[in-house]
Order: sequence, then C-alpha cells, then structure tokens
Amino acid sequence: MAKGEGSEQYSNASLLNKPDNSDGIKLSSKKENRNRLSVCNKICYAVGGAPYQITGCALGFFLQIYLLDVAQLDPFHASIILFAGRAWDAVTDPTVGFLVSRSPWTRFGRMLPWILFSTPLAVISYFLIWYVPPFENGKVIWYLVFYCIFQSLQTCFHVPYSALTMFISSEQKERDSATAYRMTVEVLGTVVGTAIQGQIVGMANAPCLPGPGDILANLSNYSLLAGHNSSEPVISLDHTKTAYMISSGIISIIYVLCAIVLFCGVKEQKDSCRPRSEPMGFFQGIRLVMGHGPYVKLIMVFLFTSLAFMLLEGNFALFCSSTLGFRNDFQNILLVIMLSATLAIPFWQWFLTRFGKKTAVYVGTLAVVPFMILVVCVKSNLIVTYIVSFAAGVGVAAAFLLPWSMLPDVVDDFQVQNPDSTGHEALFYSFYVFFTKFASGVSLGVSTLSLDFAGYISRGCTQPEAVHVTLKVLVSAAPIVLILIGLTILYFYPITEERRQGNRKLLQELRDNEADSETESTELANMI
Repeated sequence: MAKGEGSEQYSNASLLNKPDNSDGIKLSSKKENRNRLSVCNKICYAVGGAPYQITGCALGFFLQIYLLDVAQLDPFHASIILFAGRAWDAVTDPTVGFLVSRSPWTRFGRMLPWILFSTPLAVISYFLIWYVPPFENGKVIWYLVFYCIFQSLQTCFHVPYSALTMFISSEQKERDSATAYRMTVEVLGTVVGTAIQGQIVGMANAPCLPGPGDILANLSNYSLLAGHNSSEPVISLDHTKTAYMISSGIISIIYVLCAIVLFCGVKEQKDSCRPRSEPMGFFQGIRLVMGHGPYVKLIMVFLFTSLAFMLLEGNFALFCSSTLGFRNDFQNILLVIMLSATLAIPFWQWFLTRFGKKTAVYVGTLAVVPFMILVVCVKSNLIVTYIVSFAAGVGVAAAFLLPWSMLPDVVDDFQVQNPDSTGHEALFYSFYVFFTKFASGVSLGVSTLSLDFAGYISRGCTQPEAVHVTLKVLVSAAPIVLILIGLTILYFYPITEERRQGNRKLLQELRDNEADSETESTELANMI
C-alpha cells in the first residue's frame, strides 16, 4: 500500500468519528447483532452457489466429449458451439449486471427475484443441451441455441447471487465467513456434478470403435471389442444418450431445490450497503467500474488463472480416456480431484486468515503446478494417476476459494475511493462472472479446434500421436504458462491486508454516520 493512500484514508476516518456516548454504543451493538449471520443463514446462502458449480462442472468436464462422441459432431462444429455459447456472455453478463443494478427494491429484495424467476427456464434449457435430437442437419443449431439460452438464464441467476454477498451483511468478517461456507458448498457441488454425471454416464459408456489400424494390428481384439461373448450386456450409443438425459434430469432437480433453499433461507438487508447514488447509463457504469485500477488487475489475474484451470478441466476427461488409456476410469479420477478439493477448503480458509489473501493465492495456485507436470511425465499408471489427482485437488480448491474472497475487498475499496457513487455491486460481480465464462468458452473452443487440427477420431479406440501431444499441452504446458502470467499480474495488485482493514473501518463509519443523519432527519420531521 502506498503511504499516501493509507494516510489519506485514515485522516478521512478521523474526521468521521462518532461521538462517544451510551446511546451510540447501544445503537452500534444493535447494528452488530443485526449484521451477524446465523449458521443456518450462511448454509442457505451457500447452497445457492451449488447450481452454478454443478452444471458448470458437468458442462466443463463432459460437454466436449459428449458433443464429439455421443452427439457425434465433428470437432470444428463442436468448437463453434463451445466458443459461441460463451462469447454470448460478452453481451449477457454486463447487461444483466446493469439491469440488476437498476432493479427496484421489492419486499423480497433486489437480487432474489432474479434468481427465482430465472430458475425454471434455466433447468429446461439445461436438460435440452443433453438431448440428442432425431435429425442430423440441425444438430449444430440445436445445441448452439439451447447452450446460449442456458448461459443467459444462468447469468440471471449467478450475477445476482454473486452480488448478494454485499447484501447479506455489512460486516466484512461475516461476508468472509459466508464466502467460506459458499466455496465449501460450491466445491461440494463440483463433486456432486462430477459424481452424478460421471458415474451415471460411466456405467453406460459405449465401447470405442476400432479404426483400420487397430483391425490390422490385432483382428482377435477387434472380435472381442465387437462383443462376441453374448453373455455380456452390450452397451449401445442409445444407452449412453439415455444416461446423459438421466443425469441431466437429476441435476435439474437439484438446481431447483437449491434455488428454493436460497430464496427461503436468505434475507437481503437493505441497510447492508449504502444508499444507491443517482442511476447512470450502461456505458457510463462500465467506464466507472473498469476505471478502478485494483479491480482491473484482479479480473486480469482471475482471467488467466481461470483460463488455466478451465483448460485442465475441459480436457482432462479426454486426456485420461485417450492418452492415459483409462477410458472406463476417468469419471472416478475426476471425482477424486473434486473430493480432495472439498476437503482442502477449510485449510485454505484458515491459511488466508492467517497469512493474507494475496499470499494464499500465490501458494494455493502454485501448489497445483508440480502435479500438472507430473501427470504428463509419468507413464500410464492408474494408482499414480489417482495419487496425483488427489494432490492436484488441493490446488484446485485454492483456485475456487481465493479469487472470489478478494472481490468484496475491491468493491469496498471502490466505495472508499468513490463515496458519492454507490449501488454498483452487481456490475462488479457481472464482469467477474463474465470472465469465468469467457475463460471457459475460450478454453473449450481452442481445445476442440486444436484437437480437430490434430486429427481427433470420434469414439476411436486409439488416437493419432498428434492428439496425445495436443492433450498433454492442453492439460499441462499451457495452463502452467497462464498461471505464471496471472500471478505476475497479482504482484501489482495494490490491496494489502492493512488497506483492506482500513477500508472496512472507514465504510462502517460512513454507514453509521448516514444512519445517524437519517435518524436525526426523521426526529426533526416528527418535531415539525
């Protein structure tokens, strides 16, 4: 933190000190009690983060392999769907953030109505993504349309939910605690998404198709693959299609239940944030938000690190099944990663409170790098792969928890630097969500296109050597480079623990003074 910035903040704080009297102490005590969240409130709030992670995990891990091997689209068309669907969020995320920031306050709050009304249509469109239509010519349009619709509706859920962090309490300690609950449930949501999708689909995994080279290499193996033993159940492609529909139906039900728990168990506190300033235009709001230096640095860090982990996530299933040869075990390997990440969340929460958020991001993100290298260097060994996957999950947990825990600090810093401009929380969160989805779209689009150039064979028992090299780059070399770029940018991130604590104190004093002013105005009006 620059010395001048700190001194200016604390000098401002000294001018805003409240008079020390018994009434003020009682009022402050009441406000603190009102801003405290019960464990039940935090759990209900955290449950609302599960739908985004469950569906995101299912789409991230399985959509690419589903489009290639089940819907049987060529890699070029699949890349168009994956990239265009995410690029659509370039429009929806900032737009929804703007609309949410302009939404009027209702008896249910400002954020919760968006979550409630977007849920039914979101689950319908999600289910249709995993349905193979009974025609060939319009398949690409089918998946593109419903993928874009789902992304838009999910934005209407997740942007208000993310911004809800600023409305559940005005206490930074309570927000951080609620965020820890949320990240634990979100990582657990990735476990649920991986387990449901992976285990159901894994039990109905259609056999691979041997190519000409496989037949010439070993005709006897081909007869075995063709299912010459009639006593064994034969799994067809139709069975695999049905499995994807069953898993998507179960995930859709969970999505609805989580939305209901969030809506019934969380109450927005109107006085958690300062009153909104005069509404401004869409582009004016974007310029204001993107003009805040710490925010720009943070989203650039988030963009590069998210892109790294999205590349790993989107290609790991193919890497396990094609390059490592674990076609029947990849869903269990993914589950091990997510379980490990869930178990590591409490450790990272303790670590960031003990050593600071910035240090935690460095340590947590770098922790996964050795295992990214190891997984492509060791020979195909299932036990070693499980061990490496478990260790890598610890780093994945840090990637989930730490960047989101830093965003409320940036919003508070913005409000301190711009005390007359308030009520833009949804815009901050909308761009954060946008960069998550943008990273996912870019990673999946580039990955699928790269596999197309490498000569990927849909449902092939073996792949060309160029495909194996491409997958190794996509799950190891490329993510490591992106992580290093992101952490280099993080070095210049200016919000230290000292500055964060100063912002929190100053904002609390601003809220208290505004509340006192409103009380005095009301008393004067009553006297008149």
